[in-house]
Amino acid sequence: MHVHVISGEGEAKFWLEPEIVLAKSYRYSRKQLKEIESLIEDHYNELTSAWKQHFRD
Repeated sequence: MHVHVISGEGEAKFWLEPEIVLAKSYRYSRKQLKEIESLIEDHYNELTSAWKQHFRD
């Protein structure tokens, strides 16, 4: 499972499992990436639930 984050300031991809890890980023600062990771942590259950629902058989 992973999540893509795209805005006018940059792009990033984070793996959600087995733990939240930055896969790649473009143009985001370290501070922005930390903030994004924090948001992912705060919404982890929602993100993984939506992923499972979207990609189920």
